[in-house]
Amino acid sequence: MRKHIKSGSPFEEIVGFSRAVRQGPFLAVSGTAPIAPDGGVAAPGDMYGQTRRCLQIIEQAIADAGLGLESVIRTRIYLTDISLWEEAARAHGEVFAGINPASTMLEVKSLINPDWLVEIEAECLAE
Repeated sequence: MRKHIKSGSPFEEIVGFSRAVRQGPFLAVSGTAPIAPDGGVAAPGDMYGQTRRCLQIIEQAIADAGLGLESVIRTRIYLTDISLWEEAARAHGEVFAGINPASTMLEVKSLINPDWLVEIEAECLAE
């Protein structure tokens, strides 16, 4: 059975996507940007803070799908400035210490909002 997890982001309706989709034991979490609870940009200019916010949103989507962070098997981290990779890595490492999913980090030219420094995807597998 397929389950769509929504976060309330206005982009979900505009783009036509779900924050996450669970199909059987597999969960895919869409690219997640550093959107503050008020809809603005979380931690403007702060790679570490934006990465933490992305991971908080991802963690909530995973919980809403009935899973925990230990189910994460892969992350993809898109940065607009690769020179700040250590800040993003520190936030990722704090959240995934001991879980150690496969992970890719790469630089992109830009994201939808020019104030977003990072966007993260995750894939999970329920045991």
